[in-house]
Amino acid sequence: MRICVLASGSKGNSTFVETDNARILIDAGLSKKELENRLTLIGVSPSSINAILVTHEHSDHIKGLAQFAKAYNTKVFAHRDSWNLIEEKANGIPVDNQIEFNGKDFNILDMSIQSFDLDHDSNHCVGFTIIEGNKKFSTATDLGHMTLDIEQRLKQSDLITIESNHDIQTLLNNPHYPYSLKQRILSQHGHISNEECSKTILSLLGFNTRGVILGHLSEQNNTKEKAIETLNQTLVSAGVTKDDFNLKVYVAEQHTPSKIFKIKDVT
Repeated sequence: MRICVLASGSKGNSTFVETDNARILIDAGLSKKELENRLTLIGVSPSSINAILVTHEHSDHIKGLAQFAKAYNTKVFAHRDSWNLIEEKANGIPVDNQIEFNGKDFNILDMSIQSFDLDHDSNHCVGFTIIEGNKKFSTATDLGHMTLDIEQRLKQSDLITIESNHDIQTLLNNPHYPYSLKQRILSQHGHISNEECSKTILSLLGFNTRGVILGHLSEQNNTKEKAIETLNQTLVSAGVTKDDFNLKVYVAEQHTPSKIFKIKDVT
């Protein structure tokens, strides 16, 4: 299995996942042209994408969805509670390519797809787990708080993308953000902080995870350095380090694709 975060942040989100027989995008929050550019950068033809999975209907996750799906006749999978708003905001997806799911597992060729609910201020927001054989990748961004159920979904994943949106004090001190926006971000339906992300990663140690991608960092209220420093401090306070569990930590970027992560068979 190969994974590449094409973009992550408030200006657009998309992740490429490939197995032996399938290629998908999770979200299409960049313009069609930019999606094409970033796929080309990693050696992937846009026409080879079998499907797009949609987490929710916010524009930074569906900006190029309709144009891309229409141009390449791509199947689009979204939760049944999201489709009305997706059609309003991303009009033009061929009806035959609109596929709804409702929480049950489904397959795309050799990919087994699991969805799980996230609390976010959208009509319905989900995270995804992609399984091929004994290889497992999970992603959970755009959530106001972490739950035991979500943690359980993330466990045993070889690689996880998890939101590390903001540094709380930086957000509170930001003079450019009105009080209402700060409250929205900090709410149970907003975005999780570096601190909550780090506590979640700590709880996942020892459950087979070998790599973590910190995603959806705020360009105004966070930095790569603060996110990693918070994680390191959380682990040290608990008496452990990343090296104790052979854990690799990466940060997804807004403007450039990540490295290509490869999950190999475990025998």
